[in-house]
Amino acid sequence: MEKIKVVVNGALGKMGSETVKAVLNEPELELVGMADIRSRGESIGYIIGDSQLDMIIENDAEKLIELTRPALIIDFTSPQSVFDSIRSFLKMGVSCVVGTTGLSDAELKQLDQLALSKGVGVAVIPNFAIGAVLMMKFAREAARYFPDVEIIELHHPQKLDSPSGTSIKTAELINEARSARVPSGIREIEKIPGCRGGDADAVRIHSVRLPGFVAHQEVIFGGLGQSLTIRHDSYDRVGFMPGVIMVIKKMKEIKGLVYGMDNLL
Repeated sequence: MEKIKVVVNGALGKMGSETVKAVLNEPELELVGMADIRSRGESIGYIIGDSQLDMIIENDAEKLIELTRPALIIDFTSPQSVFDSIRSFLKMGVSCVVGTTGLSDAELKQLDQLALSKGVGVAVIPNFAIGAVLMMKFAREAARYFPDVEIIELHHPQKLDSPSGTSIKTAELINEARSARVPSGIREIEKIPGCRGGDADAVRIHSVRLPGFVAHQEVIFGGLGQSLTIRHDSYDRVGFMPGVIMVIKKMKEIKGLVYGMDNLL
């Protein structure tokens, strides 16, 4: 069986470096290159602690694609640059797996159209943890019976975007499932602006950024005389890797946009 050639963009980041290790350990995949704009010529051994491996982390992902001709590039970079980067990769005819959050609906639509025109796939995955995908599915089911709900998402302080892509996706699924809510008629007073969180179509989302956290989310439903909390915790980024590998392997079947790992399970 021919191996799937993969490039990892953002290889020096925490998710990128973990993905490098996972790709190297997967027999059906071949790591043909790594890129990171912060690279100073580090080798792959720098990431995995093996000085005998000397593949260099490049600065320019587009040039790397031209040299290595991968089937797929997986991106863990930054919300500020991800749209332009993915658009460039798709124009080069390379399928993309995007773990970087922050893309707008309009940008997703553009990427979908571009991928279809090039006959390749682009998977935008807010969360690669299978447990998180199940949390979102359970929240959608619960919303049919508990329309009153708020979300608290907790991440490490290096996460640049708020709220998280996972919480936005969860709110979208909840709103697909629940019936229209009757306005409470109560006029809230925020003594400190923003203390009630962001409003995603009547789903309040609260973002916490503190040291010691990796990626966590709880969905809190309130009802008459009862409440229901659905929570998922990622304690180590290695927990995302089974999902990363699964998505990479499924990309050969994909044309156009897939948003969310639930659509690939």
